[in-house]
Amino acid sequence: MSLWLRVSVKQQLLELLCQDGVTCSYPVSTALAGPGEANGSGCTPRGRHYIRACIGAGLPSGTVFVARRPTGEIYSPELAVQYPERDWILSRILWLCGLEKGFNRGGDMDTQRRYIYIHGTPDSEPMGEPRSHGCIRMRNADLIELFDQVQPGTPVLIEE
Repeated sequence: MSLWLRVSVKQQLLELLCQDGVTCSYPVSTALAGPGEANGSGCTPRGRHYIRACIGAGLPSGTVFVARRPTGEIYSPELAVQYPERDWILSRILWLCGLEKGFNRGGDMDTQRRYIYIHGTPDSEPMGEPRSHGCIRMRNADLIELFDQVQPGTPVLIEE
């Protein structure tokens, strides 16, 4: 089990600090609109969070999710052409919940009600630059590796 996750919006990097003191780093892609907490902003929320739910254990890499449920599809370039409007949520979902009332929890600033996740994305999408609609995107292989080391309740700090 990990001790915590830290996401740096500035560095576009997620770090996992394990109990044995080892830190693993993964490139990510946060919101194109930048950091922010408001509902409908398309921004990545900042502050202290925790993983509310881990979704997709044991499913194949590239599994497509809609509304947190697997569709039965596996992502492919052909599927992308068929559904060009989709914001692809692939492989696994780590659903985040804010811990700071009035900042990222409650009202129009609620991370969980904004459906902010750490999730997989097509390998053709760039990492290390802001491109998402608010979530934290990861390479599928990296996300699966991370998913196997965390659990609900794992602390997550999102910093500018």
